[in-house]
Amino acid sequence: MSQPLDYSIAQKIVHWLMAILITLDLFVAQKFGNVMEQADRLESRGDHGSLGTIVASLFLLRLYLRYKNGAPALPVSMQGWQIIAAKLGHGLLYFFIGFLILSGLFTAMNATDPVALFGQFEITLGQIDKETFTFIRGFHEFATNAVIALILVHVLAAIYHWLVVKDDVTQKMMKFWKSKRV
Repeated sequence: MSQPLDYSIAQKIVHWLMAILITLDLFVAQKFGNVMEQADRLESRGDHGSLGTIVASLFLLRLYLRYKNGAPALPVSMQGWQIIAAKLGHGLLYFFIGFLILSGLFTAMNATDPVALFGQFEITLGQIDKETFTFIRGFHEFATNAVIALILVHVLAAIYHWLVVKDDVTQKMMKFWKSKRV
């Protein structure tokens, strides 16, 4: 299979939906650190888990679309270290998003309070084991910080390609209403 000239429209839409929902979910999760009533905390956890479930579904779709459609070649003008950094950065971003999703699921399943996805489906196993919850949540917080750092690097690289190098790397993901396919 030859490399496409551009991402498919579906890949672009899923990319931007994930970007929006991950950002929104990070803001919802930040509420946990604040003082709040127990009912509000449970509702926020449910909202966080529900958004995480949507992101997980989009992530699986994104992996499928990447496998099916591939990704456009990087510009020949890119230096070797930049190509390695781009591939490593994307690989780490995919890895840590997957790790974030799984650690979030295991955190919710081992929560000491109920977590109801979409206000309907409780996924907590009913264990009251604060040590297990705290242990797994540590992995979830680490993955969260890794994803935030990688997103920042990703955005800075996109801005660099758009404003400094002025190649079409960033534009390939920005123009989601059309796609140049082979």
